[in-house]
Amino acid sequence: MATFEGRFTDVQGLRIAVVVARFNDLVTGKLLSGCLDCLGRHGVNTAADSEQLDVAWVPGSFELPVVAQQLALSGRYQVLITLGAVIRGDTPHFDVVVAEASKGIASVARDTGVPVIFGVLTTDTMQQALERAGIKSNLGWSYGLQALEMGSLMKTLPTPSRVD
Repeated sequence: MATFEGRFTDVQGLRIAVVVARFNDLVTGKLLSGCLDCLGRHGVNTAADSEQLDVAWVPGSFELPVVAQQLALSGRYQVLITLGAVIRGDTPHFDVVVAEASKGIASVARDTGVPVIFGVLTTDTMQQALERAGIKSNLGWSYGLQALEMGSLMKTLPTPSRVD
């Protein structure tokens, strides 16, 4: 029996891209800070001139999948992190954005084989979003840990064999 597990310290050669939604940037900026703090404390070079980490900003959570897909297809990254915040309002717009962002992000991971961490907060209020982005705890840290674990895990898995 083989057991495959990722590690949080296996960051050598790991390239990470973070795609961040600018909409609700009061929240997403805090998520990004927590994520970068986690990655940096685990050995990822988070400096502005880093060859190990890139950050791409998009207008909103709806646009996360298309940029994540382009980055995944580039072959440059072993793992992606998507960060967004969709807060319920009085119209069905919330449901549309959440559904399309989540389906699109999942599709990128399945279609490319590159793990994509789903870091999109879906809350009823701004207060709830802020609590998850740093007032009580910062989920950005958790998304960073998930990226490290998945990046490491993918290195340990057997590679798919080609079937003609």
